[in-house]
Amino acid sequence: MNQVLGLGIFPLLFVKGNFEGADAQALDLIQEVAPDFQPWAKPLFEPPSSEVESLLFAVQAALGAGAIGFIAGQYHARSATPRHSKDPRA
Repeated sequence: MNQVLGLGIFPLLFVKGNFEGADAQALDLIQEVAPDFQPWAKPLFEPPSSEVESLLFAVQAALGAGAIGFIAGQYHARSATPRHSKDPRA
């Protein structure tokens, strides 16, 4: 357990760097390569703040993890239950 905590805390304390998302990095690269680029699509919904955006991302991750856990549990329960033969005399 301590090793898991160490793996999670170590990078936050000792690794210095820019922790920005892939969207921001892609936007910087696009502006560098093609400064006159105009996006052809607009987002359907823009969160009012980065905190709301983080909340929505966390909710999405939790729902996905819950769905995967539910499906894995169903498969595990199915494989753990004994199968009965179709013959009622048996």
